[in-house]
Amino acid sequence: MIGYYLSHPQVVIDATVPIPDWSLSATGRNRIVAALDRPWLRTLRRIVSSEERKAIETADLIAGLSGITRELRPDMGENDRSATGFLEPEKFEAAADTFFGNPDQSWQGWERAVDAQNRIVAAIFKALREQDVESPVLFVGHGAVGTLLKCHLTGRPIARSQDQPPGGGNLFAFSLGDRTLLHDWTAIEAFEG
Repeated sequence: MIGYYLSHPQVVIDATVPIPDWSLSATGRNRIVAALDRPWLRTLRRIVSSEERKAIETADLIAGLSGITRELRPDMGENDRSATGFLEPEKFEAAADTFFGNPDQSWQGWERAVDAQNRIVAAIFKALREQDVESPVLFVGHGAVGTLLKCHLTGRPIARSQDQPPGGGNLFAFSLGDRTLLHDWTAIEAFEG
């Protein structure tokens, strides 16, 4: 059966609010709502989410469709960037390039990419050990750690070239049996299943 990893879509960026507490923007919320008629979402039997607000809001919109109670996992959070806090978009993109380009090094106190990858892979695989491989599952999280998970599943080195398209709200699919990638990053509203 299939596992899906979905990154939350657009958020309300507010430098005065801790990043894990950012909420979905109207655009992000509307993108999820627009995708709720997709047949593949109705096949889900389990939804597992990061504890960050934007991921919870995304998971709850989808869980409301299916009647599934979402589960929260603290170890599915985005890479820890608390050492720098909010960065203006241009500076953030440069920092993200460094994060992916030098995975064994910390950029100004950020969690190293190799450590974030080990954490997200362990979290997903732990959840999968509790999972019936015949039941589709959706993991809702974040772009950077999703990319690190995808790199692990494909056996590719950590690289920004494997990152999702801009805007978030993208997903990839993988086999629950052999954990191979079935479908690369695609916007949720364009994903057919």
